[in-house]
Amino acid sequence: MMLLADEVPPTPWKNGGGQTRELLRWPAQGDWRLRLSLADISADGPFSAFLGVTRWFVVLQGEGVALALPGGEHHQRLGDVPLCFDGAAAPGCRLLGGPTRDLNLMLQGLAGELLAAQAGEPAPTRWPQRGFFEAGVHRLHWPCTTTTAPAEGWWIGVDE
Repeated sequence: MMLLADEVPPTPWKNGGGQTRELLRWPAQGDWRLRLSLADISADGPFSAFLGVTRWFVVLQGEGVALALPGGEHHQRLGDVPLCFDGAAAPGCRLLGGPTRDLNLMLQGLAGELLAAQAGEPAPTRWPQRGFFEAGVHRLHWPCTTTTAPAEGWWIGVDE
């Protein structure tokens, strides 16, 4: 499957602070174990809590955000490595300079990671399932069977 993120209809948040485009959900029906989404954050406010979920977060566009995580405030900006945190933390989010667009990988009962990649870099081999999200065009390749990154972006690797 190849999917352009902007072709997925957005779902507005209940708090009015942004919208989400769900790019991948596995399984497709019922409780998900893997969820990949693109979020447009337009206002300060808390993240939703996801008990039992490991969450990866990376800024794609904009100045970034300040997240109030256990242990202190964490600034996440464009170009930073993806941040991994406990989804139950539901951090407060403060925009650092206007709206942002962010990629979120959420895993429930699965091991996995979100890894930055440059075009031509080798694919991670430790994950039986992997996908690739292209930075420039916001396109998801799932599953991705290539052995090298097709462009600048992020590998999505999971254990099942």
